[in-house]
This record gives sequence, structure tokens and C-alpha cells, in this order.
Amino acid sequence: MPTKNREDYLRALYLLTEKEHEIKSVDIAKYLHISKPSVSEMVQELDKEGLIIYQKYAKLKFTPKGKKIAEKLTAKHRLIELFLKNILKMDAHQLHEEAHRLEHAFSDEAIEKIRALLGNPTTDPHGKPIPR
Repeated sequence: MPTKNREDYLRALYLLTEKEHEIKSVDIAKYLHISKPSVSEMVQELDKEGLIIYQKYAKLKFTPKGKKIAEKLTAKHRLIELFLKNILKMDAHQLHEEAHRLEHAFSDEAIEKIRALLGNPTTDPHGKPIPR
């Protein structure tokens, strides 16, 4: 499994591709508020690991393995947001940051228990689909 930092890049790419189909390194840099050279270095590493397909000046694409990891991370995040809202009754403005901290800590088993506890939801508190 990728490190927390790599997971953040994969999830950023996934979220950006939900909005647009053509994503470049500069889009990730803007989204994550980090430098373009840092993103360039990381996307090259993700390419070497077989998680994305990177070519200089071209759009970024997921490999099947990378997309599966990104979908899993996104599902975790969205399920945690729903758990925080519905079960812990946290304020909406706290959900994203808290879920971001927790998504890296919860095991797959814990996430599946949260999914079941919530009744196998299909959307998060913001109406976005929860990948299965």
C-alpha cells in the first residue's frame, strides 16, 4: 500500500477526474497547494510503481491498480465523513479535515463495519457517490 503522501496524490487525482477528464500535474499542484516540481517528482514515482501513467506535458491516467487504490481511499474518506456527521453529530465544517486525518488510520475491516453500521450508503454527506 502506498504511503500517506502517495495516497493523497492518488486521491487528489481521483477527485479531480470526477470533475474533469483531462488532468495534468499542474492541476494536482493547485489542488494540493504544493509546488509543481514536487508534484512532478511524485507523479514520476507513482508511474514507476505502476499506479498512474505519466508522460511529460500529457494528461495523467490511472492504471487499474492505481484507480482501485484511489477509489478505496475515496470510499474510506466519504464513509468516515458520513460516520462523523450521522453518528458523532459533528459540524459540517469539520467533516473533511477530520475524515482526512482518519482515512489513513482506519483498517479495511473497520471501514466495512462503518459501511454496514451506516446501512451501506451510496452517497456521502455532500451527495457525492461512495465508490464500492
